[in-house]
Amino acid sequence: MEMKQRASVMSYGDSRYLKLFAILVIPAILAYMLLPSKATQSGGGTPLGYVLGILSCAIVVILMLYGYRKRCSPNYSERRKPVGPGVPADAAKENDAPPKAWQIAARYKLRDQDRRKNQSPHWRYGQTLQGWLSAHLYLGAALFVLVTLHAGFEFGWNVHTLAYVLTMVVIASGFYGLYLYLDYPQRMTDNLGEDSLEDMIAQIEELNETARIRALELPDELNHLVYRSRIETCLGGNFWQQISGTRSNCPTEYAIRQIQSFGQKYTKEEQPKFLRDLYSVMLRKQKLVFRAREAIKLKARMDAWLYLHVPFSMALLAAIGAHVLSIFFFW
Repeated sequence: MEMKQRASVMSYGDSRYLKLFAILVIPAILAYMLLPSKATQSGGGTPLGYVLGILSCAIVVILMLYGYRKRCSPNYSERRKPVGPGVPADAAKENDAPPKAWQIAARYKLRDQDRRKNQSPHWRYGQTLQGWLSAHLYLGAALFVLVTLHAGFEFGWNVHTLAYVLTMVVIASGFYGLYLYLDYPQRMTDNLGEDSLEDMIAQIEELNETARIRALELPDELNHLVYRSRIETCLGGNFWQQISGTRSNCPTEYAIRQIQSFGQKYTKEEQPKFLRDLYSVMLRKQKLVFRAREAIKLKARMDAWLYLHVPFSMALLAAIGAHVLSIFFFW
């Protein structure tokens, strides 16, 4: 499933956007290598630099359109009511008689058309959202090369270098986001299985209650450990705890270690049944807590990527505007 999705995005439309990447990048590299050094020096202040700069700005605008397009609803032009030969479109409203055979067949045909359209909805200009994503990826990769050649490998403490750095950050974060969205959904499915996060939290609460009952027949020390595990074990937490999926000094892990050391005072045959049952329950709880934290970690990382990619994209637009204005006014 993952490999099919990866292949469909990277080779969408018989790799049409890979070919576009080659059309944009190869001539730019050849021009930079073959033109005299005077035509490629001074960064973007050369004819080649201006051409690459204008092309890069156009690509940035197209890349920004992807965020807008993926939030647009697909354009459907299907008819809402089946109409037969020689029958007006409003006939169904005016006639309360049972539908005829051709009307029933037309309904099923339209439903089948809707189902096929929903499987591959088309956005503006006949492009699917997957096509927009494929173009977004390859144009972003092309932008890396074009902007670097536009800068002429000349950098300094100025707004031009700032625009370049922001471009690199946005491109790098974009490819990191591609990795997340291709890899993490499958990892989330493998981790959750048939459960949801809410189901796991409910199971943890049930195990907490079971552990409380098992501990009633044991010393107060173990009752206190179980109580602390129930009250102080947290899922989520601050930003770092969410994206790392770890929590130092977890009360559940501490309780398991203490119960294990407490049980070492007895031989396996002498261990109280409630102690063995309590240890088993706490181990099951620990596994569920780990799975829940893993689910929160994967979701938090996917959300955190957007909080990185989108603001830096907005900052890039502002830097490009300052970059262009400074060229017009000071060069």
